[in-house]
Amino acid sequence: MILSPLEQFGIVPVIPLSIFSLDISISNSVILMSIGLLAFFILLKIISLESNGFIVPNRWQSFIELTYSIIINLVNETIHGGKGQKYFSYVYSLFLFIMVCNLTGMVPYSFTSTSHLSFTLGLSMMVFVGYHIIAIRKHGLKFLELYFPAGVSLNLAPLIVPIELLARCSQVISLSVRLFANMMAGHTLLKVISGFAWKMMHGGFILFIGHILVLIVLTFLIGLELGVAFIQAYVFAVLTSIYLNDAENLH
Repeated sequence: MILSPLEQFGIVPVIPLSIFSLDISISNSVILMSIGLLAFFILLKIISLESNGFIVPNRWQSFIELTYSIIINLVNETIHGGKGQKYFSYVYSLFLFIMVCNLTGMVPYSFTSTSHLSFTLGLSMMVFVGYHIIAIRKHGLKFLELYFPAGVSLNLAPLIVPIELLARCSQVISLSVRLFANMMAGHTLLKVISGFAWKMMHGGFILFIGHILVLIVLTFLIGLELGVAFIQAYVFAVLTSIYLNDAENLH
């Protein structure tokens, strides 16, 4: 029995394992991330070259083709100079993986991997380090323009560089906290309202009738949370594309 709405976010070892006092237990988080990754590959398989897709798309293929067009338009419009195409696979994979992890967390008695800051922080660090590597490989030392734009007087360096450094580092926080906070807050709200409806259902005839209204509200909130699962994955993809554009064009 869950006594607190926050207990749903607890990481619980399912298969305890350890090597030389190092805990490598398989937890509920690992299992749900694996399921999310498997679902991600299944979605990609639907329109892979091996399956050839369908001439008349079914529902799943239509969904994949819709997300495909959304992300390819995003990278082409965000990463200037015709350089977005080579980053499409990365951004699209990131978008689909986050969205699937968000949606699997909506299944009753499952676990939302993206509701943990450590998970979202890992994804954002991957983006942060990645686009810096791209900038260094393409521009060499000129990548420092990310922190000190060309044409700015050297006299302003003591002011501009710390500000730009803080802004760049805050990108990690922005990417991770936005996703983590939205998923955690939404699932907590659903748990609170569903618990409220459960209490009303056992509180007598009048409250039993009233709990139906709470269930209606809960249904709308579930629909809203499904939308948030898609939107947050898309926002992550948008910000990733913006940072990749910075690396490519030093903007």
